[in-house]
Amino acid sequence: MVRIAKETDPKRLEQLKNMINDRNYLNQAVQRIAVKLTNEIVHLNEEKYEFK
Repeated sequence: MVRIAKETDPKRLEQLKNMINDRNYLNQAVQRIAVKLTNEIVHLNEEKYEFK
């Protein structure tokens, strides 16, 4: 199966480039990922050790 790439939007591409070069944005993004992963791990552990 062959996937055809969508047309790139130069304006959106420039926005994304600016975002990844913004240290504050990256710090917030990493923080959101860390919180999400922590919540998932806690949730999995709760299910694993849940007494029935």
